[in-house]
Amino acid sequence: MTAFRVGIDSYCLHPLKLPPGELLAWVAERGGEGVQFSEVHLPVGRAMDEVFLRELAADAQERGMYLEWGGGQHVPFDTETWRPKDLLPRNRRAAEQAHILGARVIRSCSGGFFRWHDEAPPTEELVRAMADALQPQRSMFEELDVTLAIELHFEFTTFELLQLFEMCEAEPGGWLGVCLDTFNLLPMVEDPVAGTERVLPWVVATHVKDGAVTLGPDGLITFPTQLGEGVVDFHSILDRLSALDRPMNLSVEDHGGEFTTPLCDATFLPRLPDLTVQELGCLLKLAHIGGDRLVSGELAPTDRADWPEVCARRTEAGLVYLRSLVAEYSGDE
Repeated sequence: MTAFRVGIDSYCLHPLKLPPGELLAWVAERGGEGVQFSEVHLPVGRAMDEVFLRELAADAQERGMYLEWGGGQHVPFDTETWRPKDLLPRNRRAAEQAHILGARVIRSCSGGFFRWHDEAPPTEELVRAMADALQPQRSMFEELDVTLAIELHFEFTTFELLQLFEMCEAEPGGWLGVCLDTFNLLPMVEDPVAGTERVLPWVVATHVKDGAVTLGPDGLITFPTQLGEGVVDFHSILDRLSALDRPMNLSVEDHGGEFTTPLCDATFLPRLPDLTVQELGCLLKLAHIGGDRLVSGELAPTDRADWPEVCARRTEAGLVYLRSLVAEYSGDE
């Protein structure tokens, strides 16, 4: 059974703008074991140079904490204009930084909501373009011993990422992988447990995030919740992750906001060609549960403008919940 370590993604506390050393200390004081850095708030007067990175690595090592890095990219376009973009310089820089840190993973997130807008190229064209851009970078990632972890975001489904990996002739455990965001599957009309099952061999990093689903006039409405209060079945997801033959870092991610998946738009549903009746039925069942809990007042979306006031409390509560859940698997309860 795999060993779990529990930490956070830095995005949780983005409003606090903590420098990396202070962020590590904040997490360690609350029993966390690592940080996935989505962004870095450099101390005044410091540059993102090798000296800084080695100091950060030493700080994490002294605390016994894991580090995972950000800065990767997988969509070879400027998503505002859809003009081609060269991914190699950005990915090389992120991979070299991760190599200095001793981090094996760089997370890649390139925006999202592509199929929500007619201006974006068709998804199948984007997947082919990604394969053409990423495949030549394989040797660079392998030489630096770093995996590009593509986040399950509001971009591509698990089915489409599996197609990408096949086009890139990649294998699990190599230079390409998945950052499993347990909430982001919901807006893409994927059941979090089924989605985890599909990409399980490829999971190298996580965003452990809870959320709820309800029905609105235009389709599915999804929003993050405090960990343990939403509809994501973490017991079933950890059952699957625990079967992996390698350690797994579980990074809490939480934030405000809500998202609409326009299933009532007749032109949108065909943009999810892999959606099954079974999985749609699962999401509608979760939406029924979420709707009842909204009416009862058990749940409510958190406005993004309110996130700075609650981010520290919610993140700490998420760490407590996830540590308790992991204790069940390690027999430490």
